[in-house]
Amino acid sequence: MSLPPEKASELKQIIHNHLIKMDIHGKIREVLADTVREDQSPGHQTLSEADFLHALQRRGIIDDVMKDLHFAKEVPTDTDKGSPSKPATHFIDKELTQLKKTNIDPARRYLYLQVLGGKAFLEHLQEPEPLPGQVCSTFTLFLHFRNQRFRSKPVPCACEPDLQEGFLLEIHRDGMGEGSKMADATTMLSICDPVHLVLIKTDTSSETTLVSSYFLDWRTVLSSLSGRTCVAVELMGVGSECKVPAGVLNVSLELYPPLTETLSADIITTQQSLERQKTAEKERLFLVYAKQWWREFLEIRPSHQSKMVKIFAQDENGVNRPVCSYVRVLRAGRLLESPRQAARFVSLLAHEKAPVVGGGGGKQEQWCTLMAFLCRGKGDCEDHATLLCSLLLGFGLDAFVCVGTKAKVGPHTWVMTRGTDGTITFWESLTAHRYLHQAIDPDAPPLAPQPKPSSPYRTVGCVFNHQTFLANCQPSDAVELCVFDFQNQSRWKAMSEEALKSVCAPGSTTSLPPLPPLCAPSLEPAAASNQLELEMRYLVSEHRKDLELATVWDDHLSYLLSSALAAYELERCTGVSCGNEEFQDAVRRAVPDGHTFKGFPIHFLHRNARRAFATCLRSPFCEEIVCCRGDHVRLAVRVRVFAYPENACAVWLMFACKYRSVL
Repeated sequence: MSLPPEKASELKQIIHNHLIKMDIHGKIREVLADTVREDQSPGHQTLSEADFLHALQRRGIIDDVMKDLHFAKEVPTDTDKGSPSKPATHFIDKELTQLKKTNIDPARRYLYLQVLGGKAFLEHLQEPEPLPGQVCSTFTLFLHFRNQRFRSKPVPCACEPDLQEGFLLEIHRDGMGEGSKMADATTMLSICDPVHLVLIKTDTSSETTLVSSYFLDWRTVLSSLSGRTCVAVELMGVGSECKVPAGVLNVSLELYPPLTETLSADIITTQQSLERQKTAEKERLFLVYAKQWWREFLEIRPSHQSKMVKIFAQDENGVNRPVCSYVRVLRAGRLLESPRQAARFVSLLAHEKAPVVGGGGGKQEQWCTLMAFLCRGKGDCEDHATLLCSLLLGFGLDAFVCVGTKAKVGPHTWVMTRGTDGTITFWESLTAHRYLHQAIDPDAPPLAPQPKPSSPYRTVGCVFNHQTFLANCQPSDAVELCVFDFQNQSRWKAMSEEALKSVCAPGSTTSLPPLPPLCAPSLEPAAASNQLELEMRYLVSEHRKDLELATVWDDHLSYLLSSALAAYELERCTGVSCGNEEFQDAVRRAVPDGHTFKGFPIHFLHRNARRAFATCLRSPFCEEIVCCRGDHVRLAVRVRVFAYPENACAVWLMFACKYRSVL
């Protein structure tokens, strides 16, 4: 069997990696030393290659190599058909049990990052060893490097978690036509993008917690003569625990192919030091400017002191960054089709305030980096608003994040877009609701008709996006009186765009976290829907059995509920209701004369059947259907899971029953 040259080199690379992993050189040296010692008897002939191979075979070394060497079968995808092999820029395992291969281009440089286990995760010191098959809390490590995202297999939480994983990161050059050339040591030294490591804990009820967010400077490997270096990465906690170590990861970094000429450690240290100095100077100058700008803003009107004008915000690592740096132009490729679908996706990421240790009712300040927010799958209103604003900018809209207050909630952030005709639309990132804003004219005659406030927002202190920051200097910061005419300097005080660009533009400072791409959903919607529906049927049958009621399912009626659930999701995405007439007509045909039909739809953001069923039973309407008694009772349940990027999912569930009415 002949192999093409690129496949042969790929095969050699796989075998080479495997031999290094099992420390074959160390084992060969041991066997060689023992064999030489044994054969030092007088008159013995020189040790031949055949003798040595025989010794290796006798020790079982060759058997061990062949036993552990597995070749994963490549999973064909639509993009593979009829297209030339290209280096993978995105890679994430869709099924944890399924091995995948990535195409290796021998003409490109790669960084092989190996996690060799964790230690000192002291919070899990007393964690008992999980029994086989037992559900336990797990750690999952997520990586992002230059538009490539990876995820480890989940491992049980422990003081020394068994995180053993390898990630192949492509180091490609920047610039037009440069991407296909192999990066040399000098080029790689100028690539200051870190490897962003995010560690997530998932508990037994599928709730996620952000354990640590760490930026790894990988360039120390450029000075290693062997092309390989090992580092102990101390992961710090997040939020109020950002100064407390969470644990240590042992990480090995290796370059493929190895460098022909390495750099000295002093050159790397000097480069890192220069980058830090440059960043610190830019941040210092911006801080001086921001203080001067704030003094000028307060001189306009003393009451401005109490306005919600937020220039800086702390991220999960306790680092203060300008709020404009949290917004970037983010294009979702083919994963999202429209601005409204983007709003729907963001609303499906759960809302959770940053945890606070202790009472006092104070709000913990924590705006997450986008990578940490996406990996965790939930965050506060600021995380949702900055992500939605980034996506709307990607769709070409003039979008801004608004900081202010909301009725019954208090401090809040939401998104605003300005149309070319001057129309102002507010977008609630937590629900995907949209509100058309029309300002009240306080100088209008008393009897003149005035628009009624349509949104729940009460005040607005400032608005910003990736390159603009504007503070509201109108006499009142009430949203209903606010005119969003940003060119009018008597209404809005703007920050210098040049000053903002110096610290917020991509690549302006090394302290800015790189922007990760969105990942396609790995969830199979049909399979997930079927699984959840079967679990729901079981739970309903068991519940009715406890009430000494028989359960007869009507499969046809269950199928008819699909169109209603599809219409509900379409309405949430587009704001347009359609298909209701056909659903009602189909139900009328399926329910005989003299029978009654009842239906109860409900929406969830998770796929936990027991949690969903317990929530449903809290509604008297649902309980009435599930516990229905009568003549000719037939039950139906339908589940539809709609998958979005990052495995965010909208789960629609509908219970229904039909029975003969007896008066």
